[in-house]
Amino acid sequence: MSEHFTEHDWRRFLASIGEDPDRPGLLETPARVAKAWMAWTAGYHQEPADVLKTFEDGAEEYNELIVVRNIPVYSHCEHHLAPFFGKATVGYMPNGKIVGLSKLTRLVECFSRRLQVQERMTIQIANALMETLEPKAVGVVVRCRHLCMESRGIRTAGEETVTSAMLGELQPNLAMRTEFLDLAREDSGRW
Repeated sequence: MSEHFTEHDWRRFLASIGEDPDRPGLLETPARVAKAWMAWTAGYHQEPADVLKTFEDGAEEYNELIVVRNIPVYSHCEHHLAPFFGKATVGYMPNGKIVGLSKLTRLVECFSRRLQVQERMTIQIANALMETLEPKAVGVVVRCRHLCMESRGIRTAGEETVTSAMLGELQPNLAMRTEFLDLAREDSGRW
């Protein structure tokens, strides 16, 4: 826990905002907050390539997009330490290798469990998948609500920020790009 704020640090924080860290309701709060921040920043201790297990079996003739939608995103804005949350869609077109589908969720977690800005996180996810898997194309769309906007400053509840990254053949190939964005749409594929 030496890499994170200790319980003593959180007790000092509570006192600094005018709270009594010794009152019954707050006695265990410093330990809980220290543990929570360890989980919320666990991505700093993960290497993206380590979470992406690849397979050659199954990809030999597959030449279409593989897309995982509605991947939960929970992160903290590096400017205010306020949470932002939403969903990510990650897709790629294999080039002889595929990745375990759950690994795309783990990749999103790896980058979202760091202090972030949504724009950087989106391209980090795309670049890591491109570098490790070497697919023909990678697409990432992230939709999030930011509590730094909703609870302070402009205070607009419910606004969603959408970011995207398109790499490889998704950049010049308009038909493939359109297909990926259609698959990434929230209402896409509902039968």
